[in-house]
Amino acid sequence: MGGPDMAPHTGQPRGATPPSDSPGQRSSRPGGPGALLDVIRSMYRYNEWANRRILDTSAGLTPAQLLEGGGASFDSIRDTLVHTMGAQWLYLERWQGRSPRKFFDDAASFPDLDAIRARWDGIERDTRAFVATLTDADLARVVEYTNMQGERWAYPLWQQMLHQVNHATQHRSETAMMLTRLGCSPGWLDLLYFVDVEAAAAQKAE
Repeated sequence: MGGPDMAPHTGQPRGATPPSDSPGQRSSRPGGPGALLDVIRSMYRYNEWANRRILDTSAGLTPAQLLEGGGASFDSIRDTLVHTMGAQWLYLERWQGRSPRKFFDDAASFPDLDAIRARWDGIERDTRAFVATLTDADLARVVEYTNMQGERWAYPLWQQMLHQVNHATQHRSETAMMLTRLGCSPGWLDLLYFVDVEAAAAQKAE
């Protein structure tokens, strides 16, 4: 989760966006004022909704099924959930100027779904609080961090935040596959499905 698979780098952090938007250099922020901020806020509402949908579906499993093998990237649903949660925590730490050299706990520290949910609920609260304070200037800021292998990286905050949601989507898909094999499909997890669900909820609340 440090970045692309490249040789260790000890000079200028890799991935750093050039300081200006002159021809031939990457822009640090697409779109007009406020547009990207709206996208980030929407994506993190989606991310939390999709995480909750996976957790709620996983509640229908037996303890043995939670630990059953057959995962794509990790050995079980439990291990995949813990990795997805841990990555969200890790990036949130990095965005606040810290560079943890290990995950907070290994998967074995979470014996059941209640333990995972209790920790993840706190991470979601912290994530919501972080997103709520963001400005356009924050999103354009280049955030440097050191990954767990000691390599230095740097990307604009908005790129890292979209990366984290995309990373979670990959592992949610793997978890959904395992759940479906066990007869507990989480149903649609598509972004546009969430957009419709959110719009319907807002209309109902009027």
